[in-house]
Amino acid sequence: MSHDHDHDNELDPFAARVRALETILTRKGLIDPAAIDIIVDTYETKIGPRNGARVVAKAWSDPAYADWLKRDATAAIESLSYTGRQGEHMQAVFNTEETHNLVVCTLCSCYPWSVLGLPPVWYKAPPYRSRAVIDPRGVLEEFGLTLPAPTKIRVWDSTAELRYLVVPMRPAGTEGWSEEQLAELVSRDAMIGTALAREPA
Repeated sequence: MSHDHDHDNELDPFAARVRALETILTRKGLIDPAAIDIIVDTYETKIGPRNGARVVAKAWSDPAYADWLKRDATAAIESLSYTGRQGEHMQAVFNTEETHNLVVCTLCSCYPWSVLGLPPVWYKAPPYRSRAVIDPRGVLEEFGLTLPAPTKIRVWDSTAELRYLVVPMRPAGTEGWSEEQLAELVSRDAMIGTALAREPA
């Protein structure tokens, strides 16, 4: 049966399923949409990528903290009170001029919620999970990130036992900036490895 007509549903298939499930559960009185909104807001604004951005900014500003983050990311991150679900065992990997780090979970969607918030839909999608390992340079180019040919790309496979945080390189021209200012340059995607830190305006 042909199915080439247009739909006015602008959601991707995964988001559409979530919306349908939420609607059914709400109609049956099993969930409260307001409670769901509070949970989502918590992960987006309180447990979200702002936490990870603060970790990165502190590492950029404080060499002793950066060294601690390299040696024991779990403890270093916990010292900033960022702990919780799927953030119990962390490793920080630092980008350099020679090496760019990229994180993927090839088996499912293991992700450090306590520092990065909710995972993006593409992180959980099979095409990203397979191609990030097979063709990481091509995947990065699709994200708009073209690295110099000599730059080595190291792919880290996140698991239930260990999750990764990419520390992007600090942009030039940010000498003397506060940690708060630096954190504004750090995006969620930069901490996964699909982007670089933003350049200062």
